[in-house]
Amino acid sequence: MTVRYLGRMKFSDALALQEEAAARKIADPESDDELLLLEHEPVYTIGRTPDQSSLGNTTQLPHPVVQIGRGGQATYHGPGQLVGYPILDLRPRGQDLHRYLRALEHLLILTLADFHVTASRREGLTGVWVGEKKIASIGVGVRRWITLHGFALNVCGDLSPFQQITPCGIAGVEMTSLEIESGQALEVMSVAKNVAAIFAATPGLGSAEPFGSRDFQFG
Repeated sequence: MTVRYLGRMKFSDALALQEEAAARKIADPESDDELLLLEHEPVYTIGRTPDQSSLGNTTQLPHPVVQIGRGGQATYHGPGQLVGYPILDLRPRGQDLHRYLRALEHLLILTLADFHVTASRREGLTGVWVGEKKIASIGVGVRRWITLHGFALNVCGDLSPFQQITPCGIAGVEMTSLEIESGQALEVMSVAKNVAAIFAATPGLGSAEPFGSRDFQFG
């Protein structure tokens, strides 16, 4: 498993890196699985759906919109949000997309617990919640059982861009962040280190062994 923290980058650049990593994995199934951790420049994304209503009036949105090959409705990505893109082969993991989504939720719930924030799933809705507030969104794609896209955890920063859309198509949803819920001043990179360590030990994602220093590349 190779884990890379990439800092802040344009959505198009991160998408290109995902595509390259997935192509490598498809061409050589024995190559390392990868986890890309990063922040995006402000952008709205929406999945492969004919229903674009969750974006509202796109001419009035303050940031660009990109349609991508994941499931789900509109969401926002920007500074202060930790985005994770696992490039994994689901074949040795049981070829079970539902189980994979639950594993990503479990990863984020455990990460939040590290910061003394109790989070949970909600029946029928993919993602992670703190009470009635949503703190993390998940949207994935699969190509020949190789995963693309992934999760977005609100760590800190401005949440107001979510108010311009209907996040994940859920009317009336309130978004929150780890910084708000924990009462701690936090940086995305520090939370990324927690995510990477927990990812390694989460069934269906990484191995049972924690990352060593040579396996976890920052910078």
